[in-house]
Amino acid sequence: MSLSVLNAISPIDGRYRSKVNELAPFFSEEALIKYRVLVEIEYFIALCELPLPQLTDIDSSLFNKLRNIYKDFSSEDALAIKDIESVTNHDVKAVEYFIKEKFDALGLSQYKEFIHFGLTSQDINNTAVPLSVKEAMNEVYVPEYFTVLNKLKELTQDWAEIPMLARTHGQPASPTRLGKEIAVFVTRLEEQFNLLNDIPSAAKFGGATGNFNAHHVAYPDIDWKAFGDSFVQEKLGLHHSFPTTQIEHYDHMAALFDTLKRINTILIDLDRDVWTYVSMDYFKQKIKKGEVGSSAMPHKVNPIDFENSEGNLGIANAIFEHLSAKLPISRLQRDLTDSTVLRNVGVPFGHTIIGFKATLKGLNKLLLNKDKFAQDLENNWAVVAEAIQTILRREAYPNPYEALKGLTRTNEKINQDSISNFIDTLEVSETIKTELKRITPSNYTGI
Repeated sequence: MSLSVLNAISPIDGRYRSKVNELAPFFSEEALIKYRVLVEIEYFIALCELPLPQLTDIDSSLFNKLRNIYKDFSSEDALAIKDIESVTNHDVKAVEYFIKEKFDALGLSQYKEFIHFGLTSQDINNTAVPLSVKEAMNEVYVPEYFTVLNKLKELTQDWAEIPMLARTHGQPASPTRLGKEIAVFVTRLEEQFNLLNDIPSAAKFGGATGNFNAHHVAYPDIDWKAFGDSFVQEKLGLHHSFPTTQIEHYDHMAALFDTLKRINTILIDLDRDVWTYVSMDYFKQKIKKGEVGSSAMPHKVNPIDFENSEGNLGIANAIFEHLSAKLPISRLQRDLTDSTVLRNVGVPFGHTIIGFKATLKGLNKLLLNKDKFAQDLENNWAVVAEAIQTILRREAYPNPYEALKGLTRTNEKINQDSISNFIDTLEVSETIKTELKRITPSNYTGI
């Protein structure tokens, strides 16, 4: 049975495939193989440019042909490597043999033993994976993040002057503004995104146990540490972790995943708030012709986009949590647990992108119900008690908190008239009474 969106086990490759197609060039099996080929080719070219004595006669004009091996990498090439792997039972060795065949075709057979020279498979994996993560972040994650962020900024401006009854502990509280409440999420997202820019995309590159043993024994006069720094940082654009064991320690990658998790958590918080506002009738939702909200209740228009986002971001966070907790731990100089775990690195990114798109879709469907905002404020005149007692404190009025508590902490309805009548009983000047009566739930919204 050929793989399709209908028989895929994972929903990110099935039901949601169209939403995450853009991640395939970074996190698919084919993509991983291509990134390995890239690293191997660039490493060989770096040895030529060093140069190693045995590679001095290679014409640099051949470098473009070598780079075309990964630039023109095809699905057929990936399948050829998988065929080799079925014999070798080693994925990186299969890549090495594939490149050797390409060298034969280019007339470079005499140099092919310098492919993967002095390296272990983790020198390839621990540069290929961070490179794929970095490029996926830049090409896919960051644009999707800014699409959501910019929508929230737009709503912050659109709703800047919409007064809203706040609710703390679910109970009416000092009024706020809808735009300001959205701005809280904007600031939180921006601050976490700024932390992402401080996290290096780190890679290990140093031979079997991280010490350049094989390199040094073959060419003891070459500064291999400097070579590793140059190759990883200048050629690949990554941070060179050194010293390491056989594998990257993944501390920086763990920091990345933890920060991505916090961004997702902020969006889950947003999803739940907006979901609640919809349930409170603060928002209506745009209706799309032909859509069904319930199989049994024709009237329903459910906030499913925010629910979808919350679910997918939650799955993403669970996997990010495991990756950040597991990857930095490896027995002695290495064990293999990081290898199988890293193969799932695209999964939380997939669920994250699905979540981002669902949140954005939900935000774009919201219709402001101004009447409900105004109604809730009008029904909760008790919230101006804080304002009144604070001004009375300013005027040194005796026990103002207790006076307002006696008025408002009852089961009787508090409205504009009862507040006005209470103000009239206060032993303060007419100027202060006028000041107090100007305060309403709709204008007591702070700065």
